[in-house]
Parts: sequence; C-alpha cells; structure tokens
Amino acid sequence: MASILDEYEDSQNTRKSGQQHGRLPTANIGLTHSGFVNVRLEEEKPIFNKQRIDFTPPEKINHLAVCNNQLCMSLGKDTILRIDLAKPDQPNQIELGRKDESKVHKLFLDPTGSHLLISLTTSECLYLNRNTQKVRSLSRWRGHLIESVGWNKLLGNETNTGPILVGTSQGIIFEAEISATEGSLFNTNPDQFFRQVHSLEEDGAPAPVCCLEVERGLENKYYIIATTRKRLFQFVGKLAEGSEQQGFSTIFSQNQDLLPSFQEFPANMGYSEITFYTSKLRNTPKAFAWMMGNGVLYGQLDFVRPDSLLSDVQVWEYTPDIDISANKPISIVLTQFHFLLLLRDRVKAICTLNGEVVHEDVFPDKFGTLQRMIKDPVGGLVWIYTERTVFRYHVQRESRDVWQMYMSMNKFDLAKEYCRDRPECMDMVLAKEAEHCFKNKRYLESAKCYALTQNYFEEIALKFIEAKQEEALKEFLLKKLNNLKSNERTQITLLVTWLAELYLNRLGQLESDGNTIICQETREEFRQFLSNPKHKECLFNNRSTIYDLLASHGNVDDMVYFSVIMQDYERVISHYCQHDDYSAALEVLSKHCDQKLFYKFSPVLMQHIPKKVVDAWIQMGKRLDPKKLIPALMNYSQMGSGQQIDETIRYIEFCVYELMVTEEAIHNYLLSLYAKYKPDSLLLYLKQAGTHASEIHYDLKYALRLCAEHGYLQACVLVYRIMELYEEAVDLALQVDVDLAKSCADLPEDDEELRKKLWLKIARHVVQEEKDVKKAMNCLSSCDLLKIEDILPFFPDFVTIDHFKEAICSSLEEYNQHIEELKQEMEEATESAKRIREDIQEMRNKYGIVDSQEKCAACDFPLLNRPFYLFLCGHMFHYDCLLQEVTPHLTTFKQTRLEDLQKKLAATAQTSKSRHRSTPKDDGDTASLEKGSAGTSREQIKSDIDDIIASECVYCGELMIKSIDKPFIDPEKFEQEKASWL
Repeated sequence: MASILDEYEDSQNTRKSGQQHGRLPTANIGLTHSGFVNVRLEEEKPIFNKQRIDFTPPEKINHLAVCNNQLCMSLGKDTILRIDLAKPDQPNQIELGRKDESKVHKLFLDPTGSHLLISLTTSECLYLNRNTQKVRSLSRWRGHLIESVGWNKLLGNETNTGPILVGTSQGIIFEAEISATEGSLFNTNPDQFFRQVHSLEEDGAPAPVCCLEVERGLENKYYIIATTRKRLFQFVGKLAEGSEQQGFSTIFSQNQDLLPSFQEFPANMGYSEITFYTSKLRNTPKAFAWMMGNGVLYGQLDFVRPDSLLSDVQVWEYTPDIDISANKPISIVLTQFHFLLLLRDRVKAICTLNGEVVHEDVFPDKFGTLQRMIKDPVGGLVWIYTERTVFRYHVQRESRDVWQMYMSMNKFDLAKEYCRDRPECMDMVLAKEAEHCFKNKRYLESAKCYALTQNYFEEIALKFIEAKQEEALKEFLLKKLNNLKSNERTQITLLVTWLAELYLNRLGQLESDGNTIICQETREEFRQFLSNPKHKECLFNNRSTIYDLLASHGNVDDMVYFSVIMQDYERVISHYCQHDDYSAALEVLSKHCDQKLFYKFSPVLMQHIPKKVVDAWIQMGKRLDPKKLIPALMNYSQMGSGQQIDETIRYIEFCVYELMVTEEAIHNYLLSLYAKYKPDSLLLYLKQAGTHASEIHYDLKYALRLCAEHGYLQACVLVYRIMELYEEAVDLALQVDVDLAKSCADLPEDDEELRKKLWLKIARHVVQEEKDVKKAMNCLSSCDLLKIEDILPFFPDFVTIDHFKEAICSSLEEYNQHIEELKQEMEEATESAKRIREDIQEMRNKYGIVDSQEKCAACDFPLLNRPFYLFLCGHMFHYDCLLQEVTPHLTTFKQTRLEDLQKKLAATAQTSKSRHRSTPKDDGDTASLEKGSAGTSREQIKSDIDDIIASECVYCGELMIKSIDKPFIDPEKFEQEKASWL
C-alpha cells in the first residue's frame, strides 16, 4: 500500500518508449515556403499521456472520487480508502461497519476535499470528514437514494459545507447543510437541516436528478444547473447581500410561477452526466459538456446573459461505434479544448473546436471493464479505474495544435493567440490570413499580414502590382521596412526609394485629379515618412537619389521639405533665391546660423534686402568674420543704391565700434565709404581712431592718399600728425587754418629745434602771406623758442620799427634779466665749491677707533684679522664679507663692472710681483717710475671698487630699503633649502 501512487507507466508503453529511444528517428527536415526550417529530431509527446498506478487493491474497486489532491475509493462491501496525494505513502482505511446487505451506491467529495458523502443502495447516506475516522449517519437523509450533490464553492470550508443541493433518484432536490463539529447534547447529527426545494419531471413523471451544479455570477446572481436523463434545467436568481447562508430556496421560489428553463433531447440512455472546465486563472467555469442520449451538448458559459447561462451551444453526435443500447458512454470529462468520453474498453478525445476525434486509447481486456472517469477540478488530472486497476491521464500542451484548427476556421486572431511562442506557426497563420484577406479584396489588411510573414518578398509585391493595388503595396512596403533591422542596409535602401517613388506617383495622380483633401493627407503622410528618424541614415546616404526622384516629378515643395530634414540648407536657400523669395532664404539662414552659408549667399541677398541682411549679420555678432563679408559689401555698394550704401556703413560701424574689429581691411573700407559718401563722419572717425600709430587699425598711407584724392585737407593734416610728419602737417595746415598749424607745431615736444623750425614756418606764412604783423607778434607769445630777431628777416625793409618797439624792448629786458640770473648762479656755484673743498679737507682728517675685540657685522669673526671697512654708522665689515653682502643687490651692469675691476686688480698685483723679482739694481730709477705708475693705477681700481661696494652701509643705506620686498630665500633655491630641512 505504501507505493499505491508511485507513477509507473504501463509496461506496454514502457517497451514502446524504449524502442523509440533506442534508435534516433529520421530527422524531418524541410524548408517551408515561408523560409522557416522545420527540424524535428524526436516525436512529440501525446497530449493525453496515460499512466498506470502500480496498485493492486485487496478488494475490487466499487467507486472512486478525487478532489483537491484528496482521493477516496470504495473497496469491497464496506471499506473506504482515503489517500492524501501529497502524502501517498500514508493511506487511511476506514470500515463502514455495516452488517446488512447495503452497498455503496456513489461517493461525493466536496471541492475542498474535506467532506465525503457516501450514498448507499439502501437509501441511506453516511458522512465522513477528512479530519476524523468516524463515519456518521445522516438521519434526515434516510429514505432517499442520493444521485447528485451541488456543492457550495463560496461558503464551504473544512468544517462546514455551507448550504448545498442534493438530488435524489425520485427527482427531488433538497437543500441541506453538514457540519463536522460535534453538536449539542440534544443534537448530535452532522446534518443541520434537510428540506425539499424543488422537484424535476420527465414526461410527466419524476426523473432522477443526475447532476447538480451551483455557480455564482455577477451582482450576487446565482445559477443552478440540474440535469435528468433527457433534460437540462437552469435556475437563475439573486440572493440578498448577506443572505447566502440561508440557502438557495429563494432562487427556486423565484422560478416557481414560471416554467423552469430547460433543454430536452428525445433519446434516453438511462442517465446523463455534465462536466465543466474552469481555467486556473478563474473562479467560475467557462465551458460545459453534457453527455446524454443524443450525443454531447457542449458550449460556453456566459454569466452576463440575462436569460440563459449557456452560449455557443452545439451537439456532437455519437460516432457509429457508440450505441446507447449496447455500448453506452460511461463518463465524460471536459478540458480546455477537448472532452473525453469513457466507453467500456476505450477513451475517446473529441476536439471541441471542430468535433473531430483526435485521440483514441484502447485498454487491454486484462484490466477489465472501465468503470468511471473523474477529473480533479483543482489538480487538473483525469482518473480512470476498473475493478482492479487505476489509471491517470496527464493533459499537457493541449493548445499546441489549436492554432491549426482556428486557422482552418478562419479565426486568425485566436490562432495567433495560441502560437505566439512558435514563430514558424505564427508565420503560417499570418500567411493564411493574408491570402484570405487578399481573396476577399481586403488588400490593406492583407498587406499588413504579408509584411509580418517570411514569404518571398518578390511574390507578394508582384501580387499587389498585378492587382493594381498601389495603396496595399505601399502599406506592405512600409510594414516590411519597419520590421527590418538597422544592419540590413541594402533592403532598407531598396524599400525607402521604392516607397518614395510610390508616394510621388500617388501625389501626382491626386493633383491631376484635383482631389485636394486626400492629396494634402497623402503629402502629410509622405513628409512623416521622410522625417521618420528610423530612415534618416538611409535617406541621408541616398539623398541624391531622392533629390532626383523629387526633381523628376517636379515636386518642389517636398524637395524643400526634404532638404530641411537633411539639413541641406544650401539647397533650400538656393531654391528660395532662384524663386526670388529672398526673405524666406534669409529666414533659413538666420534660423540655422551657418557661417559658410552666410558668406556664400550674402552677396545675392544684399542686392535685394540689404536692411534685413545687415540685421541678420548684426544678430550673428562675432560668429561672422566681417572680412569674409567684404565681397558682399563691395558687390552691392558698387550698385549705387543709397539704402545699400547706408546699410553697408551701418554694419561696418557696428563691427568697428561694437565688435571692436581690428582688421585693417574693414577699417580701410570704412574710410573709403566715409570719403565717398559721408565726409562729415570721416574726420570724426579719424579722431576717434587714435593719435598714435600703435592705436591705428587702418593703413595710414591709404588713408592719406584717399583724403588727398578727395581734397579733405584737414583730414590729411590729422593723418600727417599721426605719422609724425609734422613739417608736412604744418605746411598743409597753413592752407587751411593758422590755428591748426599752431596745434601741429607744438607736437614735437622733445625736439625743440624742430618746434622752432615749425613755428618759424608759421611766422613766415603770417608775415609773408597774410602780412599781419600783429598775428606775427602773437606767434612770439605763443612759442617761447622764438625771439624777435628770429622773425625780423621775414619782414620787408620798408616796415617801420614802431611795430616792433614793444617786442624789442621786451626782448632786451629778458636778456638783462637772464644775465643777472647767470651772475647769481655763478656766485652760488663758487660758494658751493668752496664749501665742498672744506668738507673734503675735513673728511681727510676724520678717523675712527676700532677696538681689538670688534667683530665683523656679517660673519661675527674678529675684524682685525682681514682688511675691513668702517662706516660712519658704526657698522664694520670684512672686505670679502661686504663684497658678498652687496653683490646680490647690485644691478647686472654693476656686477659686471665689479668683476672686471677685480680681474684688473688681480692682474696688476701679479704684474707688480713679477717685475719686482726681475728688476736689476742698476735700473733702479726706471723701476721706481714704473712702480709709481702701477701704484697709481692700482689705487684707482681700488677706489672704483670702493665706490661700488662701499658707497654706503649695506645695513643702513638704500640697498636695505630696496630689498624689503625680496624673499629671504632665493626662489630658485627654495626647493633645495626646503629639502634640507626635512
């Protein structure tokens, strides 16, 4: 018993499977029309896979019930075997303990697997709960042979069934409730109540209630289905909110005044059975199948319909080998797409979609007659038993071939739903749907389906071309294009160009027909196609082809639109310029701010819309190079239009005064424009441009020549002044204004000789040309370099002295005053020289006392060990220490001078020693002369060195003050000094 539910396949199936796996089946390899390769290396497992349970019961099996993984079977006369399929090695056997001749008529197990009802042939009913070992009798049920039970799926639990319906062999429907808890002292029965609610009849006589089913729909609406041998009854009613515990009697009372809704069939085989299918994701069943005398009535359950729960109902008639008199069907089970019929020696599986028998499993005679077939509504397994054997069916991948059936029925949406994970099947469904739509002249739908298939592209395209369906062909190509991968560049290029041609043909046809609305819609669609980012790369790489297509159709507007998408603004602007739409061209230029395009198209635009162009240039600001715009400026300025000239000057002034452009060409061009058209602004510009050559950005020689050509003398004077050609400036200024010449004459401040020469020119001009003596005298007062004697030669001989009397007297007085000042300066100089001689004499006699303990202020060593310096401030330094302290603070020139003097001093000392060794006694006089000369030179060198290093105390003089902002450590030696401290 421990291995009762160990899963072993039937021995025949095992041998058969072993033979199959012992050799590799021939590979079924084929290339389908769609391009998919179908390779099947082994046979698929059947949908209904039968397994035999390795179990030999001690007694024959009378009945079996299974639900929620709880299996109960009746063995022999009064034994009940219970097995929890989750713990198959722990079976539970219970004896009914009946001494009479009663037998088990039927077993009923609720959806939770907790409540077992045992109907006896003696019109009694027993109750057994899963959590107890005690079989309890239902006293209120006595006298009724129970044929069916309608369980309460909403309120039923492990301890209580809730209100349930019970059908008897006499056609009576009772309402009852069973509780597993022990009752009170006076009521120990598990049945809480048992009352009749309805009765069913056939042909005017009571008929056994073969099946009962209770389902809850929307809005607390309940549906009760009851079947007899030939009839299927439906009871529909609502229960008040919260009154479910009171039972279903109100539903039957609501239908009491009306005849119950039922369906009846003429044939009677003595019993019937109804089964339901509930998907795993739903709580309510979605389909039903009723086995009765005329066949199997099956369909869908629609809980929304007000009149009937059954919908899409059809009858499957029994095949010729099924005879309700000799070979009756025993049981029926419904799955998602099939219902299984149990006969005495076989099981038949019929597809609910097309009514065909898709599977037939014959059982060997050795197992005996098949008794019954049951399906676990929770686990989904199908169980079949004989008196000595138990079988189990696994239903696996039931929907794998459903798509073919839906496809053959032209239900393509459902077919696609069931082959989503099988691309080769999906392709076949799409191809079939496409052909179906094409035959029914639904060409657009056909094109969409064809685009999703792997069928040959050329064949499909030719089909639409032959049918003259360009719209469908376009739709097909669009869908095909969207399905291509980005690396399939050749195919994308082909489809894009073809689609462009189709769109253009369609637009041309619509325009010729005058259909404006559809033409506009098609144009919008075409433009959306051109602007699709998925095709941007392809369109860009093949833009020349698209341009040719657009040009061949004369479609200018779309060509402009395409150019904008491709950012080919040059073509767009050229188009606008060719059609004299210069404002639109400038708008494109301004929007995209491409400098190269500005340089290229500005000459054309400036001839027609100069003000707008200049506004655009100014808006671009420094992004444009004014020098590259000179061709455009020169082009329109030569046309002579006043507006063009004004706009040219406006832009160049913007460049000069706002952008601070220093390009010489720009300034020169502005000068030329001012000289030709705005002379009033010329002088102002020259004055604002600067007075020194370093500040000037125009060519001075060009400016001078330009002003001279146009006779602008004052401007020429200004240019001469900037060029520092003062003589030319004065000469030219005298032709304009004497005051202008005077302003020029004072400019060479550092060259008094030149200033005097210039003022003499002015004086000569005033005397000789203007013959104005008073103005000539004013020149004397304006320039302190001129004297009366300088300008007298310019006057003619007949001029009387009266005109110069005052000037001559003034000049003589100045001479006298100057002589007195010189005398005073000489006396002061003589006195100063006398004082200096006295100071020198005093300094020669000045001395200082140095103690033997004194130390050098720099090295702190005794001072008298080496030559030293003593300063008036009291600081004393060794010669070498002072030299070391002073040298870093000297200028480069003085350092070089000091090094030269030191070298000369060393050379003088060396020469003196050598001469001292080599001089003979008889040449004493000559040697003493040379020695005196050398001594004098040596003393001079020492004096020069003293002037450099000992002119002042290094600690008290200017050197210390100047070194206050210098760092203590030389920056070049800082890192080295820093490293020495680490």
